Amino acid sequence: MPWHVRPGPAPASTCCTVALAGNPNTGKSTVFNALTGLGQHTGNWPGKTVVVAEGTYTHCGMTYRVIDLPGTYSLLAASPEEEVARDFICFGGGNATVVVTDATCLERNLNLVLQIMEITPRVVVCLNLMDEARRKGISVDVDRLSSELGVPVVPTVARTGHGLPALMDTIASVASGRLATRPLRVTYSPEVEALVADIEPRLSAVMAEVAPGISPRWVALRLIDGDPGLIEAISERVNRQWSQDTRPRSAARSVAARSGIPA
Repeated sequence: MPWHVRPGPAPASTCCTVALAGNPNTGKSTVFNALTGLGQHTGNWPGKTVVVAEGTYTHCGMTYRVIDLPGTYSLLAASPEEEVARDFICFGGGNATVVVTDATCLERNLNLVLQIMEITPRVVVCLNLMDEARRKGISVDVDRLSSELGVPVVPTVARTGHGLPALMDTIASVASGRLATRPLRVTYSPEVEALVADIEPRLSAVMAEVAPGISPRWVALRLIDGDPGLIEAISERVNRQWSQDTRPRSAARSVAARSGIPA
């Protein structure tokens, strides 16, 4: 196993938030329905026409709030759906992100998996449609895939409920921090890595305040890309943090300026 389950009880919190992400047509909505049953509702994302479903389920005495994010192929925010998915994973305060994949075309789905693992280490891969894969003669080495990715991979057939208890157990362990993941780190050209090495340390202080669960490395990569939507989203949260900050505004501004985040 590429992780270690830490002994001891889960935190005393009575509610965890779980983001459910995935490409279209992976059975993500089926997983959502199987987890939440009738305890769900839908609504537009604030300021968007994008519909997002939300539901709850209870497992081992803990209530889990599940956000069914729009189906996307990437988080580069080229569409409103991608922007909503990215912003929730970055800033939604989730305790874990479950990425639903299709076992019959896994390679196509791994791009999103890798992008999400760059943002947050608290990832669970739900390998859905295992029955379809078997019918097509496709075999997936789940243990090796998990070892290569550095995060837990749980095979499921959501429409029959197969694998859902194991999925809920794994979500609980990742969300509570009892299961420590080590996500695969994607490396880029030496030129890009040199820029990241320069920017990342300066981002750490700001990200620790406005989005403590998000990787400064991933934010550095997006800043290098010149992602205007992400820059704007971080700037808004920095300014919001300043408005609530008891420190002198000049000190908070100084931290952000050193990180390259505009006011």
